[in-house]
Amino acid sequence: MSVALRLGYVPLLDAAPLIVAEAMGFAEEEGLHFDLHAAPSWASLRDMLALGQVEAAHMLAPLPVAMALGLGRSPARFEALSVLNLNGNVIGVSLDLAARMRAAGHGFDFADAYTAGRALLAAARTLRIGVPFAFSMHRELLQYWLGALGAEAALLDIRTVPPPLMAQALAAGEIDAFCVGEPWGSVAVETGAGVLLLPAAAIWASAPEKVLATRAGWAEAEPRMAGRLLRALWRAGRWLGDVGNHMVASELLTASGRLAVPSEVIERALSGRLVISADGAERITKGLIRFHGGAAGFPWRSQAAWIGVALARRHGLAVEAASTVAAGVFRADLYRTHLRAAGADLPSASAKLEGALDAPTAVATERGSLILPADRFFDARIFDPSLPVC
Repeated sequence: MSVALRLGYVPLLDAAPLIVAEAMGFAEEEGLHFDLHAAPSWASLRDMLALGQVEAAHMLAPLPVAMALGLGRSPARFEALSVLNLNGNVIGVSLDLAARMRAAGHGFDFADAYTAGRALLAAARTLRIGVPFAFSMHRELLQYWLGALGAEAALLDIRTVPPPLMAQALAAGEIDAFCVGEPWGSVAVETGAGVLLLPAAAIWASAPEKVLATRAGWAEAEPRMAGRLLRALWRAGRWLGDVGNHMVASELLTASGRLAVPSEVIERALSGRLVISADGAERITKGLIRFHGGAAGFPWRSQAAWIGVALARRHGLAVEAASTVAAGVFRADLYRTHLRAAGADLPSASAKLEGALDAPTAVATERGSLILPADRFFDARIFDPSLPVC
């Protein structure tokens, strides 16, 4: 008999491992039944997990780090047991802003972060940008990208908009641009509200987007349950990583009613083949979203440290201390413990130099070696987690 486990999520493509694990029987193989609870916003999902209404949740990667640093209003503490996916966000602009950028010569190649960023800043004196939550990779990547191009913080009016409402806010003129997870960027194109400018992967090629979050201490108090949960999600991520499964995955995600968008929109996002404008123009982005391969699910302590440093700088915290605290939130130790038996090839190290890989690179693992994908930042900066600055 399966044990019910309550899991929370926000309706996004990157919630797929939770939905697929239940639908394809990976949870059942571990003796679990996933009781999935959709939340309308990240704030409500945070509160669901904090109050014990769910045991684990699909969560923005920076949120557990922010809570560990004492940021935000919740006194709860979370930890990340795994990374659910790398990348998956897109940046879009209003029709008016897109027209101004095109008039100035921007070609919307959907690849060059330098050119896109400069064109965006040249076309707008101030930018009202929608992001799903204050503590999110959407915000961190936007501020890293535009800040590196010289944008002053005063010029960026960053507003919180729930993902399903992003296209509506753009159409209503409440924001000029957005950064949001798929499929909600594509929905802005489908509804004629905007044009896609850039995949967030063009800013950081291997950014940790969502994590599996639990209340601090839960995984150690419930080791058997934590292990079964991690293994089920790892198998779901491996299944999602197979290109041959994308069509079935898109049907599963939409037929269940979990994602209320056409299945072809989901399939395009999984494949990295996006329609970026109402005229049907398509762009292909390799690695638009990654669920498996190249240690995609491994919670690198250096990823958490990068987030901690970014938050510390913006909120006036001690940078070196924030880096150390943040690194402890991503539980690489627990990931190793529970996934060895599942056949996961685990990196020998728990931290790396984020941004150092310009191309796929072999690294040592507990069983031999694996190929890590490129993780370059658009400005070629390298982040060393042992240092307090980038």
